[in-house]
Amino acid sequence: MESPPRPTCPRCGEPRILAPECPRCGVLYAKARARTAPTPLPDASVQVLPAALAPTVDGQGVPGDRPALTWHGDLEDARDELRLRLFALPVALLGMWLIASSQTGHFLLRTFLSMWLHELGHAMTAWFCGFPAIPGPWKTAVWETRTPLVFAGLAFLLMGLVFRGILLRSRLWVAAGALGLLLQFAGTVLGSPTTSRMLITFAGDGGNLVLGTLLMMTLYLPRESALRRGWLHWGYLIIGAASFVDAFHQWWGARTDFAMIPFGIQEGSFSDPTVLVDQYGWDELMLIQRYTRLGLACLAVLALGYAVGLWRARAALRALEHPPGA
Repeated sequence: MESPPRPTCPRCGEPRILAPECPRCGVLYAKARARTAPTPLPDASVQVLPAALAPTVDGQGVPGDRPALTWHGDLEDARDELRLRLFALPVALLGMWLIASSQTGHFLLRTFLSMWLHELGHAMTAWFCGFPAIPGPWKTAVWETRTPLVFAGLAFLLMGLVFRGILLRSRLWVAAGALGLLLQFAGTVLGSPTTSRMLITFAGDGGNLVLGTLLMMTLYLPRESALRRGWLHWGYLIIGAASFVDAFHQWWGARTDFAMIPFGIQEGSFSDPTVLVDQYGWDELMLIQRYTRLGLACLAVLALGYAVGLWRARAALRALEHPPGA
């Protein structure tokens, strides 16, 4: 007696696993079944061939029982994806740079968008170094000593990320979890408390640069990814571009104008550059070089992601326009 066939993904044919998503194409099994259900009438995305090209009966030119149909929805989606990857990132960065060039625009960007990633950068660095931290508007509360509970909790979450990646056979999830564990080990085990607190201070504008880059890179995830569903990717793109440009515009301009460095007291406490200079012995040139180099490294990552994403979108479009054997 033969065993029953193993269920496969309705979209790509990959064998199903015990998870809600397909590990190969990322589609939800439940939604894929609903999407493959027959529809009563063709919509505008279905093209009906003319009668001259329709199947005939007895060679008399009489159309058969049903006209031939051609599906063009995937082709239109591929064209939209190519336009998105071609224009979205450059337009977002250029637009945010123009806004940040004015005093009022810079204030609005920092108040409503970049300030939150700035404080989250402080907090996340503290967590990876083993310090409890609570991010808030304009200020992040960081404990004075490390806590084992923070180390254990973050390690548990990162190992869960690796396990999810293994379950879904997703290299991206596995790599993200493994990199997080490596950074946690370096920040908590290898780094001294003094070095860790210096990194936490630096990670304000550093968080704007790095986290802003990561948010913008979600634009190049597969369309079926959870981070690309709906309109989420537009919000990530805007927040990421605003946060990155806010910090990079300031430190790039400080190369020729030291007055752009935000020294002094802000919101009742010393600013990050003031702490780095007065407490950790950095000078103005060191501040500018380290922030600008980090920003240029992030721009290099964005350029690489832009090029690879554009190449993949064009390759997918060519494959649909010129299918094998056509």
